[in-house]
Formats: sequence, C-alpha cells, structure tokens
Amino acid sequence: MKKMWLAVATTAVLVAGCSDSPKEPEVPEIVEVEIQTPTEAPLAPLTLEARVTQAGKELEDAHVQFEFWQSGLRDEGYMLDGEYQGDGIYQVKVEPEQDGIYYMFAHTTASGMHVMPKQEIKIGEPTMDEVIPEGPNDNNDMR
Repeated sequence: MKKMWLAVATTAVLVAGCSDSPKEPEVPEIVEVEIQTPTEAPLAPLTLEARVTQAGKELEDAHVQFEFWQSGLRDEGYMLDGEYQGDGIYQVKVEPEQDGIYYMFAHTTASGMHVMPKQEIKIGEPTMDEVIPEGPNDNNDMR
C-alpha cells in the first residue's frame, strides 16, 4: 500500500513539474492620441480634432471628450463629446467668443486606458498683455 501511495505522489510531483510555466501577463499597447487641431486659427468656428490609435491601428471605439477653455478661465470651460469620423479621427466644433489664448484637452478612454493630451491654441490676434495666465492648477488636473 505504501508503494502505491509513493507512486501516486511521485506521479503528481512529476506532472506538476512538467506543466506549462505561468504565462507573463500581456501588457496592452499604449493608446496614442495625436491632436490635429492647428495651434493658431482665426476667430471663427473651429474644429477640435484628435486621431486615436493603438499599436498602429485606428480605434473606432474610443470615448473622446474635448475640454475647451480660454486661458485663465478654466472654470468657464466646457466638455463636448467627440464624434467619430473614420480612420481613428474624432472631432467636435467650438466657437471661440473672442481673440485670445485657448486650451484644449482631448480626454480619451480606450482599452481601459485614459490619455489626455493638452494643446494651446492662439485664436485671432490677442493682445498678450490682456491674456489671463493659466493658474498653477490649470495644467493637468481633471476638475
């Protein structure tokens, strides 16, 4: 009887030792967001645009929200849902009210990741000494 239990235990140890080693968890490719909005534009309706890719492939199932505000007035800014246009491009139209320095975030969620690139946009011909500078908390916080 002891020999039988010894044989069973030995077989169990051998089978466990020969099993596949645990696979390393796959790290997903980073979601990349390229803002395609110009950095200077006239005072007119403006299209905010971002291209979303992952591992070189355009993503059509991302959730993109554009945040837009005038420099120094982030609390008066707003969020708009981007509309998918094809080829990984998401867009929304905004209408700046006056010449000035504006900012946009392209808040993008895809494949369980959140990416939020920021861009400055000079609208029209602002008088730079009248531009309200961004505050210390206006860079990347997500109010």
